[in-house]
Amino acid sequence: MAPVPERSQPHDAATYRFQRSDLMRAPRPPGISAFVRTRDGGAFLEAAIRSHIDHFDEIVVVHNQCTDDTPAILARLQNEFGERLPVFEYGPRVYPPGSVQHASEPADSVHSLVNYYNFSLARTRFAVALKLDDDHIANGPEVARVTRRIRTEGIPRNEIWCFSGINIARDPAGAIGVPGVAPVVGLGDHGFFRVDETTHFTRDPRFERFRAPGRKRVFTGVLYWHLKYLKPGHGFANYGIEAGDNQRYRRKRDRYLANRTVMSIAELRAMAPAAERALRFGIPTEKRRLKLGLWRAIAAGVVDDGALADVVRSLVLSDEAAGLRAEPSRAQG
Repeated sequence: MAPVPERSQPHDAATYRFQRSDLMRAPRPPGISAFVRTRDGGAFLEAAIRSHIDHFDEIVVVHNQCTDDTPAILARLQNEFGERLPVFEYGPRVYPPGSVQHASEPADSVHSLVNYYNFSLARTRFAVALKLDDDHIANGPEVARVTRRIRTEGIPRNEIWCFSGINIARDPAGAIGVPGVAPVVGLGDHGFFRVDETTHFTRDPRFERFRAPGRKRVFTGVLYWHLKYLKPGHGFANYGIEAGDNQRYRRKRDRYLANRTVMSIAELRAMAPAAERALRFGIPTEKRRLKLGLWRAIAAGVVDDGALADVVRSLVLSDEAAGLRAEPSRAQG
């Protein structure tokens, strides 16, 4: 691990307005910074941090308007990990992606998701950064492989090393497995990149969008298990759905709730050949290339049911009455 450099960026979130120069206020030494934005992420935040922290030089966590035990969890972990776990509070209300407020809020407003993301990125200190979520559990061997390569070879300045994950969910009977309606996640929105004044988030009316002009997204692995659907409210509690302000995520939630079948990793792997064949045809777009890399990795067995069982046991997510999905089932959706 690299020595942790002094942090010199401003961090008064109440008045913060992102400027690209904030990303390079101090020289960035070799190393890897992860940054996590969280609101009421207490369900899996500690597990997410513990599964990743040995792979990076720091994990910067920025929490926003938490009403659960997230701040207490972070205080305890910061006491344990010290400077490897810098923690900040972003106090202003942040409008969620997909909401009508986000669609009209200027990107440099303190209430903008974009400003919040850029504030978090600007808190990092090392040359390479990546965005993590509070419900990501590391696929340890793959994270180790990629970070070892970054430390030995480096990332070309014209590339972003993207990574994907496998969703985990419960069916209505309580069995845990891969949801048929959305088995995989992450097609370009998570990746390792070299930080400079061009790497930042911008506003799309639907969500935040990461910009890194002139850089090609390259698939690098299946690096995490995604626990969104196991969170309170199936992971949709923070989107303002019940207030009627977020039809985009209401549709996503309703689609998930309409089909809660789950399958095993073996069943997911059996889907890979057909997915690969379908992706070989058509215009070779960046997203298509990322999807092809993802399904090839699944076909190669980078995740299996044994690894999923280890995650479930480590998180105490199931018992004998509500265990893993082991028998074949038909994935719908």
